[in-house]
Amino acid sequence: MKRNWKRIIFGGLYFTSAMFVFQACYGTPQDFGDNVLVEGKVKSKATGLPIEGILWMIADSSSSDLTKTDGTFSFYTGLPGDFKLVIQDIDTTRNGEYLGKEIDLSNFKEDIYLDVSLDAK
Repeated sequence: MKRNWKRIIFGGLYFTSAMFVFQACYGTPQDFGDNVLVEGKVKSKATGLPIEGILWMIADSSSSDLTKTDGTFSFYTGLPGDFKLVIQDIDTTRNGEYLGKEIDLSNFKEDIYLDVSLDAK
């Protein structure tokens, strides 16, 4: 009886360890079923150069991303349909100051790519 008890405990620990290693190597499964990929590039309207540090987010959601040095951004949102995309300059003087924008996106069920130019303040 004691031997079976030890075997059950060590077997459970072995299985738990194997699952931990599997998750560490391959990550947890992600569900991108109805999600929409929002991606694009932002540049200065005056110079045509990409702008880093511009926040892109879905209003009333946690879906967001900052533009990289090449002005690109991308994130998934679980809100297919109608939503508002908010664009804000959050680094202010680092790359110049730019006016924000809001873009209403209606009836989108597929991935979205946007090229946006921002005016300087």
